[in-house]
Amino acid sequence: MAPNNTPSPADRQTWNPERYARNAGFVAELGEPVLDLLAPVSGEKILDLGCGDGVLTEKIAAAGADVTGVDASPQQVAAVRAKGLQARVINGQELDFEAAFEAVFSNAALHWMTNPDAVLAGVFRALKPGGRFVGEMGGEGNVQAIARALADGLDQRGLDAADVNPWYFPGPQEYREKLEKAGFRVRSIDLIPRPTPLPGDIEGWLETFAESFLKRVADDQKDSYIADVRDALAPLLCDPEGNWTADYVRLRFAADKPEAI
Repeated sequence: MAPNNTPSPADRQTWNPERYARNAGFVAELGEPVLDLLAPVSGEKILDLGCGDGVLTEKIAAAGADVTGVDASPQQVAAVRAKGLQARVINGQELDFEAAFEAVFSNAALHWMTNPDAVLAGVFRALKPGGRFVGEMGGEGNVQAIARALADGLDQRGLDAADVNPWYFPGPQEYREKLEKAGFRVRSIDLIPRPTPLPGDIEGWLETFAESFLKRVADDQKDSYIADVRDALAPLLCDPEGNWTADYVRLRFAADKPEAI
């Protein structure tokens, strides 16, 4: 059988560091509690998995840790390197490290990796015995209203949304079981509803995070599609003053790789 070369929905997403900084600066700001949970120690080797533009990578480095960022986006990795930090272009589902880090950290990236078992196996290999894995991702119910409006907008145009959604949003029990199956001991795992004020109009969020949906629509229909999605969401996510809030739900966890026996 010939290999399937059709890109996955997540692969249809591209990352422009300037657009990301403009529309998604809140991602790093709201990642501070995860950084506190990591509690980086000076001299530790730490992997920042899905490092994005490196805002939190830089803070890990500022704590004295020897941090390496990895991201599937060459543009984002270039932005990290421009900060003077170590970064490599690597798909998080294809990590190739062996017992190299005291900790692996990930913020707002794991839900873009739709083969979680491959991710967790790679993280487990990458950690030294006794190492820790700390992260936050979209959890069950994350951007539910936004995803529904995006799918409905495609359906209204006779387009199938079944293979377009690029996200994996697990619940705590599901992800705990995956962590334990991969060999981790789970210290904590919590689902956290977190309605998140956006820096501007919902259009900026859609253009930044929903490219896999937007690319399904012909160029001459894109503006009307975005307008329809915006209109559907306004009664749910926009207040009378025009302030938009995304319906975020986060899954935050901390787990350890057992010490060698």
